[in-house]
Amino acid sequence: MRIDSLEHRPGSGFRDDGRRAAPDASPDAPAVSARRICKAYGGTEVLRDIDLDVAPGETVCILGPSGSGKSTFLRCLNWLEEPSSGTVLLDGQPIGRLPGRDGRPRPMNARELAAARTRVSMVFQHFALWPHLTALGNVVEAPVHVLGRPRSEALAEGRRLLERVGLAERADAYPHTLSGGQKQRVAISRALAMRPKLLLFAEPTSALDPEMVGEVLAVMRDLARGGQTMIVVTHEMAFAREVADRIVFLDGGRVVETGTPDAFFTRPHTERAQRFLARYAR
Repeated sequence: MRIDSLEHRPGSGFRDDGRRAAPDASPDAPAVSARRICKAYGGTEVLRDIDLDVAPGETVCILGPSGSGKSTFLRCLNWLEEPSSGTVLLDGQPIGRLPGRDGRPRPMNARELAAARTRVSMVFQHFALWPHLTALGNVVEAPVHVLGRPRSEALAEGRRLLERVGLAERADAYPHTLSGGQKQRVAISRALAMRPKLLLFAEPTSALDPEMVGEVLAVMRDLARGGQTMIVVTHEMAFAREVADRIVFLDGGRVVETGTPDAFFTRPHTERAQRFLARYAR
């Protein structure tokens, strides 16, 4: 399977329907900035004061044992989970809450939240494809109905994206006829079709048969090399070591350690990270 380089397309100041979009942040602003993110379910605290900045073009891999809060934190970044407290800026713009007239934060309404989410796309563990749409239909649905792009333009770009992930010949196939690896590559194409400033991956290979993992990681590897800003929750240690610019290690809902892949995998500073690597990074 040949996978071409996947180009990164930064957003413009206007939507494709001619209306002005939210202003772009300064070139020095982080692609995402999370401050003091906490999340609790009832009396159970899942995330505890997490801070994270990710620079444009950076690939950050979030590692940690099951139940450490990795996926919950990822979902808080695009407000699929509302944090109990804390703030998130996407490309310099707030998501989830805005300053109210009295100066106190107020929740975004549905339209404001939908607009904020156009800056970020997420690839889920279990694909989340629409079963009644073809591969191409899955890719073009959101650009047409959410961003208001002309269908002809969205179809042309959708075919290009499917070609780049090695699925040009499967454009008219329905999800039930695709392998797990093919479904996940369609899901990646669908995420890219939104031209996101930030791409989130929630354990994208954990539901795949081992022989299908490589084809998905190859696409993600090309995305990283092409400058796409990504945060990846993964158990694929070799992939994280090869592709990440930075490793963030979570345990018990806290950031325990962060550093370059070389430093984390060869010289972890904390005893907890050392025990994790002794078990998982063999």
